Amino acid sequence: MRHWLEAGSGELAAFMAETEEPAWRAEQFRCWLHQKRTGDFAAMKNLPETLRLRLAEAGRLRVLDERDSRSSADGLTRKLLFAAPGEALVECVLIIEKRRSRRTACLSCMAGCPLGCRFCATGSGGFVRNLSGGEMVEQAYRLDALAHGTGKSGISHVVFMGMGEPLLNLDAVLAAIDRLADPDGLGLSGRRITLSTAGVPEGVARLAESGRNFRLALSLHAPDQKLREWLMPAACRWPLAEVMAAVDRFAAAASRDVTYEYCLIDGVNSSPAQAGKLARLLSGRRGKVNIIPLNPVPGNEFRPPPPASTHRFQATLKAAGIPCTVRMEKGSEIGAACGQLRAGAEAPVRE
Repeated sequence: MRHWLEAGSGELAAFMAETEEPAWRAEQFRCWLHQKRTGDFAAMKNLPETLRLRLAEAGRLRVLDERDSRSSADGLTRKLLFAAPGEALVECVLIIEKRRSRRTACLSCMAGCPLGCRFCATGSGGFVRNLSGGEMVEQAYRLDALAHGTGKSGISHVVFMGMGEPLLNLDAVLAAIDRLADPDGLGLSGRRITLSTAGVPEGVARLAESGRNFRLALSLHAPDQKLREWLMPAACRWPLAEVMAAVDRFAAAASRDVTYEYCLIDGVNSSPAQAGKLARLLSGRRGKVNIIPLNPVPGNEFRPPPPASTHRFQATLKAAGIPCTVRMEKGSEIGAACGQLRAGAEAPVRE
């Protein structure tokens, strides 16, 4: 059965023609889907009851079944656990930053992850399946409703930094981005949408050729190929020189700076010498480094460095002229921080 959030204008128009409804009914239904974002056919009062019944028989408004919702102590981070068709468990996160009036939806593009990065919880549970574009859009809409429910406005930014590698599910991710940027949807500009990747050169090349002008974040995590392969086993398929060249082409095509994500792990990639090596790698490149002190993962041997080590690492980069910030930890007590999403709970799935 189709997921109506994935239906384009042409499919909606074709459905109305097949059911002998006026063409303008498609726009009415589209409004319910992407502007009012209702999950109930009965609420669509300006549609005839017979049409609502046919729509319900032909597709679903929602396919994600909420199983759990957790909130940080300060109420600024919320994590939702969904069960999706195919025995897939998916997590997404809402992050509220009061100072900047920013409400960010962190979306997953996969259930699980095939990359198996040593420091990340998501890959430890294995890979289940790719998510569809509609399932990603539904995450955003559900988090948007949650943001409104806090008494604030809806989400202002979207980051594809949840479960999975976006460039290994690129067609669905691009379909979701197009929907989220649509004025009839959330209407987010490119500068408010960020795609994070471990660095798949052919995928980055497709992004550069696509003409889409959103933001790119590269999960770098090491200043050289050898250490990167050890931390991120999938990186053995993607030589760092090829990754950086592809990212350079994207930055030039999109006319946007790139964010280089660097998860700082005590005794692994946190020394001043490694900071200097990272500075040399990024010298002359557009962008900034986002230093992320490791968020604890149960059963993982790695630990975050002491604050003094983090500050030294940042100071070394700044002294070399590399813009960098240290990410403020949010949501680690509910397993919602970077690298902690796993969706490991057992839950039956409604088909």
